[in-house]
Amino acid sequence: MKWLVFRRRARLLQQGVLMRSFNSEAAISLTERPGAETFAAPWSKILVIFMRLLAMIWMAQGLMQWVTILTPLEPLFNHTDWITGAGIIFFAVFDLVAAVGLWLATPWGGVLWLLAALAQISTALLVRPFFSPLWIVVNGILICLYFALTWFAGQAEGGAG
Repeated sequence: MKWLVFRRRARLLQQGVLMRSFNSEAAISLTERPGAETFAAPWSKILVIFMRLLAMIWMAQGLMQWVTILTPLEPLFNHTDWITGAGIIFFAVFDLVAAVGLWLATPWGGVLWLLAALAQISTALLVRPFFSPLWIVVNGILICLYFALTWFAGQAEGGAG
């Protein structure tokens, strides 16, 4: 039944009977070709590429946490303290959600990634064997790069528009 309603709405949209308002901020738009990405400046494209590279890294991290949960060599939560177990579960879920948001290049994806990176920094400082102290430096560099690219992309769009 839903299929018929969808087909009817699509036919009415094609005929111009139904009008859909265009929102340039929308994730899905009926007025643009699928897969056609337009960028106001090269900084926007660089930012999207950077976010997608980060998404791949965070996806790998989240999947590694799930491997730790699902395929332990010995009972995982019996031999670790509660903070390590909570951290494994937290990062297994949160890293994957942040990775999806980064891949879609959405504002909420950037915010979730920043929260995940800050959580990794604080975990590296407070729970020593969980993350290497090197992650503090790596996350700091990635956060600075993200802010710089976001600022340059915003400046380029502001100057163009």
